[in-house]
Amino acid sequence: MKNLIAPSLLSADKAHLKDEILKVEALGCEYIHWDIMDGIFVPNKSFEVSAVKENAKVHKMVNDVHIMVADPMRVAPEFIAAGADLITFHYEALECPVCCGKLIKKIHELGCKAGISIKPKTNVKVLKELVKQVDLVLVMSVEPGKGGQAFIPSALGKIKTLRKWIDKQNLNCLIEVDGGINAETGAKCRKAGADILVAGSYLFGHDDIKERVESLR
Repeated sequence: MKNLIAPSLLSADKAHLKDEILKVEALGCEYIHWDIMDGIFVPNKSFEVSAVKENAKVHKMVNDVHIMVADPMRVAPEFIAAGADLITFHYEALECPVCCGKLIKKIHELGCKAGISIKPKTNVKVLKELVKQVDLVLVMSVEPGKGGQAFIPSALGKIKTLRKWIDKQNLNCLIEVDGGINAETGAKCRKAGADILVAGSYLFGHDDIKERVESLR
């Protein structure tokens, strides 16, 4: 199990994005989490391809790009070209294990790592075979689409199940969790088996961000 942190830029100061990225890099964060929303798959819109392209090379963290979009097959290559190191798409956007497998293969062929995510109401069992193909599984502990929501405890059971599958088969797959993460919920996720904690509103906009980052370790 890893002990990694991925600050979510959804809660960062968009007018000073580069500074926000460099700030969390200086604090030792290993990933930077880009939430991409198309206004269709989820109600809101967020970062465009241009934002990733402009900032992907200003740091050395992993560009962790979470595409909450209705057409991930079309969108994924655009963000890989922009500098994504990891593309995570939603199972619910395709609802077809074979289609998911094709997209995972396409992402890998383009030289990028592939992740798959599930919403809170989706049964983790849909990932039992797909977990063997991906580099990361992202468990959403809030409904995707906006920041600042409260943590949904059912995510912990999903993390535990994934941890068992991964360890039993000795798979090279990380478990990431996103939504309502703070010191308390983060500790519960770590205990359940999460490798990467995504945190946005808990980190950005606070004077004690250094202590907050450390609290997630």
